Amino acid sequence: MTREPPLAGPTPKYWDDLETDFGRLRVAVNDAGALVRIRLDGSATGGRQDRLACRHVSAQLAEYFAQERTRFELELAPVGTVFQLAVWAALRSIPYGAVCSYGDVARAIGSPRAARAVGQANGANPIPIVIPCHRVIAGDRTIGGFSGGLGIKRHLLGVEGIAFPTGSA
Repeated sequence: MTREPPLAGPTPKYWDDLETDFGRLRVAVNDAGALVRIRLDGSATGGRQDRLACRHVSAQLAEYFAQERTRFELELAPVGTVFQLAVWAALRSIPYGAVCSYGDVARAIGSPRAARAVGQANGANPIPIVIPCHRVIAGDRTIGGFSGGLGIKRHLLGVEGIAFPTGSA
């Protein structure tokens, strides 16, 4: 299997921070206002801070965390390979409050033996929460991994009413 090169795309033009129960996260949009990136650790994204340019993203995320929003209505501009984009599109179809396995996602995109590659694409997701990679769990129904850390994954699933025991790794 040959690896696809990442696709070039727009860099973030504007960013802003949002305080959450698990800490600060940073959202970044392009010059058209489409969401390009969410950093769960609040790290740099490029561009310049502009609260007004990012307010539509921050408002919807705040509603999500307050359990007032179950679906995001944002224009997205993730940058990735063709395979990653297919995985991220499949993730967007996982309903709020539901989970599925990496294998389920692989089958959904027509690559039933690509569960490991789906996991890698999941980990490379530049727009977590909105592209709900936290809703993907291991095939044995344990919580699996998460690039933002298992504590944040548990928190996000908890927002949606899904609980995993702390010892479930």
